[in-house]
Amino acid sequence: MARPVDALAANDVARRLPIARRDPMFASLGHARHAAILGQTGDQRAVRQAVAHAEDALARSEPSHERPLWLNAFYDQAELENLALAGYLALGDYEVAEGHAHRSLALLRPGMRRTRSITTARLAKAQLGQGDLEEAVATAMSIPAEPTGLHPRINSMLQDFGSTLQIAAPSSHPATAWDHYAHDTLRTLL
Repeated sequence: MARPVDALAANDVARRLPIARRDPMFASLGHARHAAILGQTGDQRAVRQAVAHAEDALARSEPSHERPLWLNAFYDQAELENLALAGYLALGDYEVAEGHAHRSLALLRPGMRRTRSITTARLAKAQLGQGDLEEAVATAMSIPAEPTGLHPRINSMLQDFGSTLQIAAPSSHPATAWDHYAHDTLRTLL
C-alpha cells in the first residue's frame, strides 16, 4: 500500500510478540519482513542489518520444532531470500537483489509456483535495473502463464516491468519483443 511507516509499526508489534522471542523462526520471519519494508524507506544499512538478523535467527531455529502449518508451508531460506530481494529491489540495489533472486529460485520447493513466478518477475526487474534488457525480457517471458492464468499480483508486476522497459529503452529490440509477447500472450490470459 506504499505506507512503509505504518507497515514498519505493524511489523514491530509482530516482532515483539512472545512467540518471536521464544522461536527463532518467527523472529527470522519478522526480521525478513522488516528488511522488505525498510527497502521502501531507502535505508540500505537497516536493510542489510535486518537481513543479517533474519539469517542468524533462521540458522538458530530448530527445524523439528512444532510450528503452525501456515508457517511451515511457506517460510524457509527461500522465502527469506525472496524478502531480502524485495528490500534490495526497493532500494535500487539491483545487483544484490539479483543475487537474492537466484538463491531464492534455487531453494524454492517445486510446489511454490506462485512464489516462483513472483520471484522471477522481481529477478526480471533487477536485471532491467542493471540495463540487461535482453536477459530481463527473457526472464519475464519465462514466467508460466498457464495452467491457471496469471495471478493479479504477478500481472501487476509484469505490467510495471513493461512500463519500466518502455521508459528505459522504448524503441529497443527487447522492448518490441516484450510488447509483442504481452499483446499476443498475456492479454488473452488477463
